[in-house]
Amino acid sequence: MDKLKITLQYVMPKHAVSRLVGKFAASESGPLTTAFIKWFIRQYDINMQEALIEDPKAFKTFNDFFTRELKPGLRPLVGDEKTLIQPVDGRVSQLGPIVDERLIQAKNHDFGLLELLGGHQSDAEPFKDGHFTTIYLSPQDYHRIHMPCAGTLRRMVYVPGDLFSVNPLTAENVPGLFARNERVVTIFDTEQGPMAMVLVGATIVASIETTWAGTVTPPAGGNIMAWDYPADGEQAIRFSKGQEMGRFKLGSTVVACFGKDMLEGFDDKFEINAQTRLGQAMAHCR
Repeated sequence: MDKLKITLQYVMPKHAVSRLVGKFAASESGPLTTAFIKWFIRQYDINMQEALIEDPKAFKTFNDFFTRELKPGLRPLVGDEKTLIQPVDGRVSQLGPIVDERLIQAKNHDFGLLELLGGHQSDAEPFKDGHFTTIYLSPQDYHRIHMPCAGTLRRMVYVPGDLFSVNPLTAENVPGLFARNERVVTIFDTEQGPMAMVLVGATIVASIETTWAGTVTPPAGGNIMAWDYPADGEQAIRFSKGQEMGRFKLGSTVVACFGKDMLEGFDDKFEINAQTRLGQAMAHCR
C-alpha cells in the first residue's frame, strides 16, 4: 500500500489538484465552507479552544480557518537572546550538521544545500558546515510561521518545483524531496549569524505567503525569482524574536538553516520525532 501511495504521487497532476483545492479553500461558500471546517476539526481532532476565534461559523473561507490566530500568550517565548525558539507547531523530521553541503532527509536519503536554496552559490556559502532542522506541519497544527530570533530580511527566492506530499512516508521514499518541491527561501541577517527559513510547498498546499510580500505562490512560475532587501535604513524589513513571518494555506514543512559556528547545539528536548511548540527552545547559540 505504501508503494502504491508513492507511485500515485509520481503520476497524479499535483499542481492542477493543488490549485483546484486552493480555489475551494479561498471561496466563500457559506454553509458548505462551515460544514467542511466542522468535518476537518473532527477528522484531525483540532483544539479550537486554542484559537482566537473558536466558532467555525465565524470563518468566511477555509483558508481563514486554517491560518487561524492563537489566543494571545498561548505560546510564550522562552530563553535569552542566545536561545533560538521553535518557529512553528509541528514535529521534528530531522536535525543536525550540514556535512559536505548535504542535509539529511531521511534514512538513506539526503539533499543538497545549494539546490535547496535555489542554486545561487552566494546564498549557500554562509551555511556550509552549519546546522539545519526540518519541521513537518500536519493538518492538525497551527500554520503560521514565526522567527526563531530577531533578524533582518536580506533575500527571498521563489524556486519552482514539484508538489509531492511532505509527510514522513514520502520523505522516506522520494529522493531529494525538499530540494525538488516548490518552495520560498528567505534569508536573514541576525546578531547570532546567518539564518535561512525555507517554506516548502506540498500536494494541496494552496498558498505560501510571507508577511512582507503577501502571496508568493500561486501563481506558480517556471523560473527562479529573487528579491533583495536592504540591511539598513527605512526600507529594511526587521523582525523581532517570535514575530510572524509567513504562513501555509494547508500544511507543509519548514527547513531552517544556520551558519557555520552559529549554534552551540540543539536543545536536549528538540530531537527527531519530538513535537514542536512555537516559542519553546530549539537551539542555543555560541
